Amino acid sequence: MAGKIIVIEGTDCSGKETQSSLLEKRFIADGKKCIKFSFPMYDTPTGKIIGGAYLGKPEISPSYFEEGPVNVDSYVASLYYAADRKYNMDKINKYIADDYYVILDRYTTSSLAHQGSKILDKDERFNMYQWIDKLEYWLLKLPKPDRTIFLHVPFEYSYILSKNRTNLDEVEKSEEHLKNAEKAYIELSELYNWDKVECVKDGSLRSIEDINDEIYEIVKDI
Repeated sequence: MAGKIIVIEGTDCSGKETQSSLLEKRFIADGKKCIKFSFPMYDTPTGKIIGGAYLGKPEISPSYFEEGPVNVDSYVASLYYAADRKYNMDKINKYIADDYYVILDRYTTSSLAHQGSKILDKDERFNMYQWIDKLEYWLLKLPKPDRTIFLHVPFEYSYILSKNRTNLDEVEKSEEHLKNAEKAYIELSELYNWDKVECVKDGSLRSIEDINDEIYEIVKDI
């Protein structure tokens, strides 16, 4: 068999990292070779550029962009993220070649949502989606995911959850950006036929275990 790429995507505070780690453990418990990576890879040179110079994460450095990362041109910002994925892809490709299930906490799909969300005109936004798709999958030859899981937490819930977080970067602090990103994620999930997992049911957040069970059912026979 060939290795498989499973991407865990989602709106803010949807538990992408937690669910990626739990899914990795379940695959390993099933006797499957599995490894997880997260993008951006903040401990690598390209990831540090994104975390510091672009996003201005407090633990790394202030942003170099006086206008703030939320206001940086979508095409400019997308190039930073694409560079991080390209720079780090060799280590991932080795696992794919060795028949691993590779779980990615965020991927090209994040740029589609977050950078596309900056563009309010629908036609221009769709052009942006196509541009990122062509840049990363064709020009940079990054591997396409075999499955993309979209974790959806409505903004009104994610905003409350974000109040409990520390060291938020400027993007994570912007209500307008997060609202637009949610709309873009929903639009993209329909456009690209992602598997959508609703993290809120009957007005309440579902348990981590319940959400993970649904994710596992989607991907266990991939």
